[in-house]
Amino acid sequence: MAGDAITALTDDTFDEEITGSSEPVLVDFWAEWCGPCKMIAPILDEIAEEQSGKIKIAKLNVDDAPDIARRFEVMSIPTLIVFKDGEPVKRLVGAKGKPQLLEEIAEYV
Repeated sequence: MAGDAITALTDDTFDEEITGSSEPVLVDFWAEWCGPCKMIAPILDEIAEEQSGKIKIAKLNVDDAPDIARRFEVMSIPTLIVFKDGEPVKRLVGAKGKPQLLEEIAEYV
């Protein structure tokens, strides 16, 4: 389960959290049955704590919110999408190690 630093999103809260955030939001599209999703969860917890105030980390369970996953054309998980000012600006597909993930999102942190 996500740590305190990570926001769990739902159908009801997704748009509000994404558009209402002053900092960029990295959304982890995941599911309980996804092995690689479980592998990156602790990495995202660390990044959420270390980069607090610079980037917000959130998770969306695609099984609970399939409409949002379809809206952003999430075909495979884990998919990480960085949103800035409510718009998707970067998409990362697949599990990555922490150094690679930090490098990929560096311009938004």
